[in-house]
Amino acid sequence: MMKLKQRIKEGLFFLDGAMGSEIIARGVDAGTCNTYLNIESPEIISDIHTAYSNAGCDAVITNTFGANEFALARYGLGEKVAEINKAAAQIARRAAGDGKYVLGDIGPSGDFLEPLGMLKIDQLKEAYAAQAVALLSGGVDGFIIETMTALDELSTAIEAVKSVAGDAPVLASMSFDKAGDNFKTMMGIDVETAVEKMVSLGVDAAGYNCGSLTLDEYVKLSRKYVAVTKALSANTLIYAEPNAGKPELIENKAVYTVSPEEFAETAQEIFAAGISIIGGCCGTNPEYIGAVVKLLGG
Repeated sequence: MMKLKQRIKEGLFFLDGAMGSEIIARGVDAGTCNTYLNIESPEIISDIHTAYSNAGCDAVITNTFGANEFALARYGLGEKVAEINKAAAQIARRAAGDGKYVLGDIGPSGDFLEPLGMLKIDQLKEAYAAQAVALLSGGVDGFIIETMTALDELSTAIEAVKSVAGDAPVLASMSFDKAGDNFKTMMGIDVETAVEKMVSLGVDAAGYNCGSLTLDEYVKLSRKYVAVTKALSANTLIYAEPNAGKPELIENKAVYTVSPEEFAETAQEIFAAGISIIGGCCGTNPEYIGAVVKLLGG
């Protein structure tokens, strides 16, 4: 099979969709340590990966978004980083089967770096590197660093992962909200600053995921991402993992009302804007990814 670093340059490449909501849909209580299910209930995670693979995605993403030392420590599982991440990668590898890729998912620590918080950069870098090493030992083809909002944590994660990744590609994204006529992360980082940092650190693909935008706003964000990235680098790819629109509060629950077909039409506009690596985040499921694959032609 073609190396992932080369494959993502070859044209359309489909990522999978949400993991957390799919876990809840299978009867797991909210508040559970989802990443420990890789050890306790691997069949649940395997079933989710298989469903996305069958929907037509090119890569499944490991169930390790919160599997760094600091996130796991909140559940008393800080010492199980290697075990959890290796197991997650192995589950995804088996479920993906032949012809599919596996991306190791790396998310925020949930803490702030100094001086806003108590975390030291060296501690965090070591934690991210340890997570990446464990994911590699389980068989991932590359890495996806997601849902970052602070520039210092984004930089630390990229540097840590690249220090151990070898020739495995590294994708990195931040989460944006609407800020007047612009888009900014929760920590006030705009698209220009985010992309400049990602390009300077040598990521294979710069992108966005999650956030609190409407479908139309995701299209506008995509166009801005393309313009900014292309102005800085001819080689950096761009990827998008939008939510299924902006949720509505119905009976005190956040409900995504966008249909798979509407989401797929938005993905088509995102592709037309110049983004060739496309998946989904909150509110999406295998039906949404299947609709995207079908509309964009596989």
